[in-house]
Amino acid sequence: MAIVSVVSRPFQDQKPGTSGLRKKVKVFQQSHYLENFVQSVFNSLPTDSIGSTLVVGGDGRYYNDVATRIIIKMAAAHGFAKVIVGHNGILSTPAVSCVIRKNKAYGGIILSASHNPGGVDGDFGIKYNIANGGPAPEKITDEVFRISKEITSYKISDVADDKVEITQLGSYKIEGMQVEVIDSVADYAQMLQELFDFDAIRQMFASGFNIRFDSMSAVSGPYATEIVEKQLGATKGSVVNNIPLPDFGGLHPDPNPVNAEDLIKIMYANNAPDFGAASDGDADRNMVVGKSLAVAPSDSLAILAANAKLVPGYKSGLAGVARSMPTSTAVDRVAKELGIPCFETPTGWKFFGNLLDADMATLCGEESYGTGSNHIREKDGVWAIIFWLNILAVTKKSVNQLVEEHWDKYGRNFYSRHDYEAINSELANKLMASLREKITALSGKAFGQYIVDVADDFSYTDPVDNSVSKQQGIRIIFTNGSRIVFRLSGTGTEGATLRVYLEKYEADKTKFKQDTQDALKELIDIAEEVAQIKSYTGMSEPTVVT
Repeated sequence: MAIVSVVSRPFQDQKPGTSGLRKKVKVFQQSHYLENFVQSVFNSLPTDSIGSTLVVGGDGRYYNDVATRIIIKMAAAHGFAKVIVGHNGILSTPAVSCVIRKNKAYGGIILSASHNPGGVDGDFGIKYNIANGGPAPEKITDEVFRISKEITSYKISDVADDKVEITQLGSYKIEGMQVEVIDSVADYAQMLQELFDFDAIRQMFASGFNIRFDSMSAVSGPYATEIVEKQLGATKGSVVNNIPLPDFGGLHPDPNPVNAEDLIKIMYANNAPDFGAASDGDADRNMVVGKSLAVAPSDSLAILAANAKLVPGYKSGLAGVARSMPTSTAVDRVAKELGIPCFETPTGWKFFGNLLDADMATLCGEESYGTGSNHIREKDGVWAIIFWLNILAVTKKSVNQLVEEHWDKYGRNFYSRHDYEAINSELANKLMASLREKITALSGKAFGQYIVDVADDFSYTDPVDNSVSKQQGIRIIFTNGSRIVFRLSGTGTEGATLRVYLEKYEADKTKFKQDTQDALKELIDIAEEVAQIKSYTGMSEPTVVT
């Protein structure tokens, strides 16, 4: 074995997005492409990374095993003392954060494109997490991108791939660096046992409570099978699609009513289970479904916050809550009732890290089915589902009862996201530029009963380190609390995805049961009038409505 320097050439397209670098598998399979990015990450780290520990794991999608071995060989060439890797190269994104924190590692590399499709023709992704277990902040990802555009070589061990063992638990060495292959689930499961009342949940399952947890052939399968079925006692077979597959079995592992169609069909049938749940590709997202009721992610965050004291890990109360700017203001109302701060951040879990580290927030959430807390520094799908189960076990209420009682107390925030996917990037940027030009003129403008109170391009100043993030989405806020938000997503791999977020607050209990899209119809029309989406994109309707 030897450490070699390989001559390369820079790529100009390795700018990390909201959650790392995501491209088609075929892009990552180009010679030197993955290696260049990893080298750029290592080059961005201070020299004190030498002699430290790195965690590596991914969601098991196509190319995960190949990339894992490459990263281990490169870590050996860069002075790391130890790499902790998940069995078969698999660790959920929340589990990586857990393992980093438990082992006081320098950081970790996560191989995932989250909810994006997998397979040889699908997507692949990579991101770096720092020592607190959370995604690298913008100052690091900006430096990684800068380096990637100039890099001309990378260092790697020339050890044969078949000597880089990831399929057997245990420890061995490469270039003097220890490689420890760990059980992918054990540390994470232990963490949840310390947060939740497993005995109460076991008793609920023993009483006949039943669940259907759809892992969508993604990485949550082993975690849900071990925790929900084996440790909590749910009926065997309650976790379906529980074996992670490189192509996710052809499923689109995004837990929403559109892509989790089978789960929705079952939960809306006459003989539905008591509780439905789904998670995404890397297990950091969650969807909760009651009988004929898909719980909106914004409502889920608000309900968890309102009931947090019922759960052992949060019995002392919450320091504060935080939500991404496009997420509905449902949790704001809970925070006001509890007398705690509510922070509004840009989209991207990395923006919650400083708030959590500073003990300014305890629960965080975003509208795209992501919820988490200060137990790690990532959103956490399985954790959120166990949180719900704990609340149900203590209150002995159904999902539907909890949701309806929450609406009765706080009112209902009708909320929806309309996605326009794979549109021409140039046209998408022109649309956003046009909106920015209209901001000043929109202030005070009336659209029927809706009068614009605030129109701006959201800018965020971090209250901990005073860093500033600009142009995070166009907000139109009306005097009655309703909102429209326009934002380009940073998680796709083809063209651009325009997301339009629509929110209407309703205090009249007689209107709580109306269809969400009907309730939002006037706002949908206003969004089209203001943004001219059909004219810019040529699309007569959204690709996905959630």
